[in-house]
Amino acid sequence: MPKKSAGILLYRLTNGYIELFLVHPGGPFYAKKDAGVWTIPKGEFEDGIPEAEAVREFYEETGVQLSGHMAYLGEVKMKSGKIVYSWAKEGDLDTTKLTSNEFEMEWPPRSGKMQSFPEIDRGEWFTIAAAKEKIHPAQLPFIDALTNLLQQPE
Repeated sequence: MPKKSAGILLYRLTNGYIELFLVHPGGPFYAKKDAGVWTIPKGEFEDGIPEAEAVREFYEETGVQLSGHMAYLGEVKMKSGKIVYSWAKEGDLDTTKLTSNEFEMEWPPRSGKMQSFPEIDRGEWFTIAAAKEKIHPAQLPFIDALTNLLQQPE
């Protein structure tokens, strides 16, 4: 059974244009990486309703609780085989007030020292064009699905 992940592509309208909210993964492996590593706030789940898991994961990664209608954007299969389900939600949030769960890992490798790192180290609003450069390539279909849903040109 492949692993599953669920997330939300938050968007807002600013001066008639769509802006997309993406997050940058935390931890030492991503510290110096930018283009192609940003993602929708998402996380793995085993059981449960994917849409509810997406809301839970959004909260765990940002500290922001979402509610209300969301539009299903579809699913993608990552190279690892993991299935990622995504929903779109219109909303707004202050990127300076994000809080994220943390994870522990041995760092530096083979040092025997455990360190904590945030699941995400920051979140930002991007234009559609900029988001397409920043987002993990496997998640590009979510942006395309949202722009088709909203019938918004790039």
